[in-house]
Amino acid sequence: MFNRTSLQAAAALVSISLISGCGVFSDSESAGNQRIVVGTTSSPSTLDPAASWDNAWEMFRNVFQTLVSFPTGSTLPQADAAECKFTDTSSRVFECKLLEGLTFSNGHKLDAKAVQYSIERIRTINHKGGPNGMLGSLDKIETVGDRTVVFRLNKPDATFPFVLATPAMSIVDPADYPADRLRAKDGKVTGSGPYVLDSYSERKTAELTRNPTYRGFADRKNGGVTIKYFEESEAMVAALRKKEIDATYRGLTAEEVVSLQDDKPENKGLQIVESTGADIRYLVFNAQDPTVAKPAVRRAIAQLVDRDELINRVYQGTAEPLYSMVPKGVAAHTTKFFDHFGAPSVEKATQILRDAGITEPVPLTFWYTTDRYGSSTAAEFAELKRQLERSGLFKVTLHGKPWTEYQAAYQKGEYPVFGRGWFPDFPDPDNFVAPFVGKENALGTPYLSPRITDVLLPRSRRESDRATVTDEFVAAQEIMVQDVRLLPLWQGKLYIAAGEDIGGGERALDPQTVMQLWELSRRASW
Repeated sequence: MFNRTSLQAAAALVSISLISGCGVFSDSESAGNQRIVVGTTSSPSTLDPAASWDNAWEMFRNVFQTLVSFPTGSTLPQADAAECKFTDTSSRVFECKLLEGLTFSNGHKLDAKAVQYSIERIRTINHKGGPNGMLGSLDKIETVGDRTVVFRLNKPDATFPFVLATPAMSIVDPADYPADRLRAKDGKVTGSGPYVLDSYSERKTAELTRNPTYRGFADRKNGGVTIKYFEESEAMVAALRKKEIDATYRGLTAEEVVSLQDDKPENKGLQIVESTGADIRYLVFNAQDPTVAKPAVRRAIAQLVDRDELINRVYQGTAEPLYSMVPKGVAAHTTKFFDHFGAPSVEKATQILRDAGITEPVPLTFWYTTDRYGSSTAAEFAELKRQLERSGLFKVTLHGKPWTEYQAAYQKGEYPVFGRGWFPDFPDPDNFVAPFVGKENALGTPYLSPRITDVLLPRSRRESDRATVTDEFVAAQEIMVQDVRLLPLWQGKLYIAAGEDIGGGERALDPQTVMQLWELSRRASW
């Protein structure tokens, strides 16, 4: 029979929990040496943490360690490679003491100098679109002996521990990772995480086995994991039904989710875990493009997009409309875009353009990635094109590219309008605003907003009690609505489809919606 587990992965600031709806995956009975095969359409863009602020984190979380992390069910960063805390009252000195006896998978010692080296090379390399933008509050790093690392910040930043908990801050071996450039693309990593990457074939497979020297919080419930990367989700679902893979993660289309939920013969022995998380989808407007640089063009698009119609036609109830960059379930969520623009209106959009002296249909090119967010992305952009063109106000050309090419191009500013998704780095409203603003941001497209970057964000980061910063983020979202440099579209759900003999699905997603592969297990009997 087919079973469904409903999992509410709420990313609320002070309450994050993973709740199993019907207990299908509870209490694995399998031996810990069983291997699991996981399929996904989300292949890593890089194997070097200094270059990644994207889906590569899914690999990093499983092969590297960070100083602190987010174990399932945690509300704040917890110890991973170290015990850490602020040692002052102004949130400017953060000290970490490493666990004893840590080593990298190659046997080299993991000490305070290695931690310092790992973080400083991110800043030195400063890879475009990479994670250096997360370290804006870091002044310098000091070491005391082999086990103590002290981070001195240039301003109060209560979110700094959350930053250190992201896979971007993975600890690497200085012997294998150059200080001033990325590691050569050799298909290898050297970390200290739960698993060792035994082999890697780009966009095809990754073989992970237990790291025998691992010391950290992860309780590994399998002997290793094979990850198979699929270009299309249709092939991934077919592989699941044929039992060529044990579970899927990322990339299922709405049609496939609905199909997998049906009680029909091809779904025999399958189950699905539904995670209503904080991942979002949005459009990015590159103001360096002469057409998109016109505020009226951006505002007219915001006035025309019908989110309900988009979701009904493309996502069939597997998403919900989003009118704020901060999603539901996270403190400071608002509906500012709806409050400002109201229901979709051709009449209002026409007036916006006419007031700006624009009387002819506006030609635009929209870009999307063909393999990062699932096969529904093409249908989503086709629906956006349909909505805009039926108004008679726009003429839209669509182009899609595989993620690696796509990412390189938008980071160079080549796309006037492009689609992005955001899976939270950490469960705080800061993480849905700060990464997108400033000269250097996660989009590769400068978005200068001095009031947000120089006033609202610094003020909010002085508060260690994160529940008290709502006003600052509501104000930031009001500015974002006025600028329309980003247009939130929808808030999604994540699904893990698996065989009934696979346990741990309800615990496999951390608060960053990154899969913790060690939670998956195979039951000895069903």
